[in-house]
Amino acid sequence: MSARRALAAAVAVAALAGCDLRDMWKQPKYKPLQSSDFFSDGRASRPLEPDTVARGQLNSDTLLFTGMEGGQPSREFPFPVTRQVLDRGQLEFNVFCSVCHGRTGDGNGMIVQRGFKPPPTFHSDRLRQAPPGHFFDVISNGFGAMYSYRSRIGPDDRWAIIAYIRALQLSHDARLADVPDAQRGALGTGEQ
Repeated sequence: MSARRALAAAVAVAALAGCDLRDMWKQPKYKPLQSSDFFSDGRASRPLEPDTVARGQLNSDTLLFTGMEGGQPSREFPFPVTRQVLDRGQLEFNVFCSVCHGRTGDGNGMIVQRGFKPPPTFHSDRLRQAPPGHFFDVISNGFGAMYSYRSRIGPDDRWAIIAYIRALQLSHDARLADVPDAQRGALGTGEQ
């Protein structure tokens, strides 16, 4: 049995010895913006065909991808806000936003506790009244010291974060009387 294995190993080594993987790097190719004698305009990089869109880049839903309606920040969400959306928003908020904004949106996250300038609290009247499209714009493009999260957080998750921010805002000044009777027992307050 060991003689067969040795023979198989020898054949494999011999086969690989004849393979030169460097050939892939030595093949003819053009680098971006390199000149070329092949094309009449002298460019190796070819212009895009008119009206073409890269796969996954057709952003035809203006509200979903910009947060705007009629040139103004939207007051509506592009999809229904469900429990699943809120759960996703909480997860993403805790990963990306709570470092500065704090877990409750009060603007006292760990970065602030380390001496950096605090972001505004989500519980101010100005931000309570701001439309969801405003938050979408800020998350997408940045604002003040906050940089853009467009490349880090997809549009659906940006909207989920905004839904969670709205939930934080609603819960900030909530009282036990605001909780429906059927759900008060689940809070463990002892009151019904």
